[in-house]
Amino acid sequence: MEADIFEYHKEEDTVDIKSFQEEKQKLIQPTALKDPKLAKLKEALVNWINSTLKPEHIVVQSLEEDLYDGLVLHHMLSRLAGVDVPVEEMALTSPAQIRKLGLVLEELDQRLGLQDDSRIKWNVKLIHNKDLLATIHLLVAMVRSFQPDLDLPPNVNVEVIVMEVSKSGIKSDVQTEVLTDEREAGPESLMKSEREDPIEKLLKLEAHKVNTVKKNMQTLGLQVADMDKQFADGVILLLLIGQLEGFFVPLCDFNLTPVNHSEMVHNVTLALDLLNTLGLKVSSVDPQDIVSQDVTATLKVLYALFKKHNGK
Repeated sequence: MEADIFEYHKEEDTVDIKSFQEEKQKLIQPTALKDPKLAKLKEALVNWINSTLKPEHIVVQSLEEDLYDGLVLHHMLSRLAGVDVPVEEMALTSPAQIRKLGLVLEELDQRLGLQDDSRIKWNVKLIHNKDLLATIHLLVAMVRSFQPDLDLPPNVNVEVIVMEVSKSGIKSDVQTEVLTDEREAGPESLMKSEREDPIEKLLKLEAHKVNTVKKNMQTLGLQVADMDKQFADGVILLLLIGQLEGFFVPLCDFNLTPVNHSEMVHNVTLALDLLNTLGLKVSSVDPQDIVSQDVTATLKVLYALFKKHNGK
């Protein structure tokens, strides 16, 4: 029996080595894993994922351990791009996870505009193997494409060991890998300002200018005084979306007279899902913020509607 076990592992190891032949593998230097800049970047990405998926009650703690099965990436794609890839929700076996990852990453690469394989620094094998370097590259690309106003730590570089396995042996080299560049600083700071959310810029203006914008938004038929309170339960927001978009939201789908916090959250979540489905980019808005009468979050939603329907 012991001999059989030995032969089994021996054969498995041989297959594993062959799978790496003629491929270049990149591994982050162990010392680089302790870099404070890398730690801040990982923290920023984790916070971004958790903020995006908060309405779905999905919590990520580790980039390496929580993204490899495709579940989180599937939900991120749905929230950020409004795309629902037809895959099983829970992939429990390795083959199922690889299949799910393949479909999700294929759709993601298209959404990111990466048709050239030479520009893609991740693949199904790397993500499923919990490769931190590939996972960070993927997430940074997603941030730049879907939420470019998000501030990530700039100029994060790590030393990596590049290994190439061939029949003649193993070659290794040490290189510097760029994870984030200077787009957050320097001459490109103007570009960042241009990418800033219009509502964030609005609220930085003088009070009389803000009031002028609010008056203009009354063209939607809204009384903008105390708008945070008016929309907190999601009812008026749902009715407004239906009126502007020309459809009726069935009364059985939401609570017309919500009496508690959970019913309000349900209404607002439905409203935001409708807006995302319609192509209005409000994926960064948390339903909890609307319910808690956050003015900025409420204005972001109304501005998205105003921008689409103004002048129609």
